Amino acid sequence: MAFVITIAQQKGGAGKTTLVASLAGHWAARRRVALLDIDPQRSLTRWHGLRDTNLAPVRLSDVSGWRLSAELDRLRADCDIVLIDSPPQIDTDARLAIRSADLVLVPIQPSLPDLWAAEGTLKLAAAERRTARLVLNRAQPSGALRDTIAASIAAQGLTPLTATLGNRIGFANAFALGQSVSEHQPRATAAREVAALAAEILALMPT
Repeated sequence: MAFVITIAQQKGGAGKTTLVASLAGHWAARRRVALLDIDPQRSLTRWHGLRDTNLAPVRLSDVSGWRLSAELDRLRADCDIVLIDSPPQIDTDARLAIRSADLVLVPIQPSLPDLWAAEGTLKLAAAERRTARLVLNRAQPSGALRDTIAASIAAQGLTPLTATLGNRIGFANAFALGQSVSEHQPRATAAREVAALAAEILALMPT
């Protein structure tokens, strides 16, 4: 039975789709990975269409609406990990994606607007009794702004993952080729950041 991870964030530009692609490509070589693209922009679907057939296979589905529940059941039965790229607005599909998740990841850039935009998603995850974690994305290694965001997260009693992803061009370069940075530049700092994040996520999976 697959572990379902829904990536959700109401603010555009937080790096939601790139995060999905980065994790998918990292895990694909060793696990059966499926993607479910229910974001109307279909950026993840287009990324998948760029993938070379020599790369590790990643399954893709863009089923939404009334067929979504059945499609999730099918992917759960056939795969090890299902990653859902959800729409930016909280609609019926987004609610079902969060309700069906074993883990909800909420990417935020180190800015207060990103953190504020995450509140609706976190409230919905709490209402559905789903485990949710913030992921700091496109982050500088240090600085006053990062410290301010960390303090705001702590003050609200929110739970971020320890691993963070930096503001690195390698993510965009890999995405443009239909790859993850782990596939494109496996020795790069960005690939090491993804590996650390993936390991932390796997530690949350039931044994």
